[in-house]
Amino acid sequence: MKRLFPALLTVLMLLTAASGLAAFDQKGLASWYGGKFQGRLTANGEVFDTNQLTAAHKTLPFGTIVRVTNMENNESVEVRINDRGPFVEGRIIDLSRAAAEAIGMTGLGVAEVRIKTVEKVKDNSTFIVQVAAFSVADNAASLKEKLLAEGLKPSFEQLENGIIRVVFRDIEAGSLDSLTNRLAELGYTNLLVRKNG
Repeated sequence: MKRLFPALLTVLMLLTAASGLAAFDQKGLASWYGGKFQGRLTANGEVFDTNQLTAAHKTLPFGTIVRVTNMENNESVEVRINDRGPFVEGRIIDLSRAAAEAIGMTGLGVAEVRIKTVEKVKDNSTFIVQVAAFSVADNAASLKEKLLAEGLKPSFEQLENGIIRVVFRDIEAGSLDSLTNRLAELGYTNLLVRKNG
């Protein structure tokens, strides 16, 4: 059932999108992140900077701008979705520290918020999704065959040091979640996603 929920939410979002972006309206708990995540890659391939007004959401497309309003003090901030999360049950959005400070929630760590879509930006980036890397060619070939048997189309990246990566190339931003969710269903959750170029 837990795996079905994101898919159902995505369907609801697509239905409401037909009547305008403002139709996306969600209430729940927000949290914020920074610290050890500073400088790491976000799910869309950017370098995370907790001083920027960005956020992680489970399903909203990368590049979407949402207004986050703290229900306690009515302070609001606009953030751009560039990451996935939060992965704690009951939380709907994970803000950068700068965004959390803007709505006065860094002290408590979590806050009841309302998020509304402001703008949806088309992301023309493409990505490479790495499933695994091997030093033994037979192991890489075996994984590729398993993925092919599931109807997927992986390929190889051969490195100079002999390492072979099993990857999916040229994945569009709009298809990234679908692919990573499918791989997660098959048990491949330790994925490396990076932008092309």
